[in-house]
Amino acid sequence: MPNLRRANLPEHLLRHLLTRMRERSISFQQLSELAQWMDAEPEVPAGKWFKKFGGFTVCGEGELMKTFLRSGQVPEGLEVI
Repeated sequence: MPNLRRANLPEHLLRHLLTRMRERSISFQQLSELAQWMDAEPEVPAGKWFKKFGGFTVCGEGELMKTFLRSGQVPEGLEVI
């Protein structure tokens, strides 16, 4: 299984993630929780995956984080614990 990539993200993906953070009103506290998880260099499935946090869900595919969902939105893929 690949590790989540934190550096050298494609520019269009980084812009998309920043836009979704604003649209989903993800708080500083929630971002801190996400950062702690990312600091652990988590392994993620090669295909579609998601990780639930308090108030939002991160979705990705392989080593890349792809988007953020609000609570209540249904993610696709395998849940990362």
